[in-house]
Amino acid sequence: MAENCFHPSIEGAQHGAKSLAQFCEYAKASGAAGAQPSNFMLQAEKGFKSAKEIKATFAKSKLSLDGVSAHCAFWVHTTAWTGSPTIRPFIPADVANKSPAGIEQWAEDYILRLYDLCAELGLKVLPMFWGVAFGWEVATGYPWGFWKGGDYDLIKEGQERFVKKTAKIRAQANKLGISLAHEIHPGTGAMCADDFNMLVDICDGDKCLGVNADPSHCWEGESWETRFLKVAPRITACHVKNFVIRPGMPLRLMEPGWQKRAMQFVDIPSGDLNMTRYVELLIHSGYPQRYCQLMGRKTAPLVVEAESAYRDLDATSANAIQYVRDNLCFPLAAGSFEDGMGA
Repeated sequence: MAENCFHPSIEGAQHGAKSLAQFCEYAKASGAAGAQPSNFMLQAEKGFKSAKEIKATFAKSKLSLDGVSAHCAFWVHTTAWTGSPTIRPFIPADVANKSPAGIEQWAEDYILRLYDLCAELGLKVLPMFWGVAFGWEVATGYPWGFWKGGDYDLIKEGQERFVKKTAKIRAQANKLGISLAHEIHPGTGAMCADDFNMLVDICDGDKCLGVNADPSHCWEGESWETRFLKVAPRITACHVKNFVIRPGMPLRLMEPGWQKRAMQFVDIPSGDLNMTRYVELLIHSGYPQRYCQLMGRKTAPLVVEAESAYRDLDATSANAIQYVRDNLCFPLAAGSFEDGMGA
């Protein structure tokens, strides 16, 4: 019988109103075989829950622990230097009163403590994204950039800043064998495949620099196939997410309301992206084998991150888990369909 290399899983960041136990119960009831809680779900009154408690919670729900969504902590760490208020939702109030350098140090310490917990839990893949290490001007990606002048070079300065600021957390990730799976994403430290490969280059090929594949962030010219083929050997994590683009509307609109935006995250079955083709590309990239080797698992997670501006979040995610389970966790071909022809 042909083998299946995937299992349905779910990302926890959008479900932060739930405790870890509630999140696991919801994931299991929705049809998931694994889950990827956010770092916030693992927090205790002081520090983090114990590895023993976390393992027991997952065992009770009969779920595999597929990773930890640590996007927010890394966003704070590599964005704090800008003084941006966008980091405040993700840090304690007393930390928010610190200087940018103080907040950055807090975030670094937090990440290193999270590493220790991951090591106890046997986790080798940490989905995340780097913050705006190159500054907000460059993060706009706007062609009329003025990113270099007689006395400044924002790209070069950003490269030096990224290498320096991330040195300690990269070194410790390598020591523990953890892959930092950056979600290539507008407005982050690497917004396209070429940006990410540039980070790898300036960090001398650092092996801890991985990619969290997510096709729903490919909506400004670079297709998901182009993006993920360019970084294929670095893909160690993935999200399954879909979107639609409303025609004739500006993508860069200063409108905070999701229902009024041109790009809409939607339920998995009805979006613009062909999710089966996306999963086939993940197989082609070697993601499932890479994840299974890193984590010592038999199957790799297809991690649902379904969102909608119109449909209830729990209903959207449950529908997505079931779609992944029923349509995307398919048995792999053992050879070419031509093999049996003429036999």
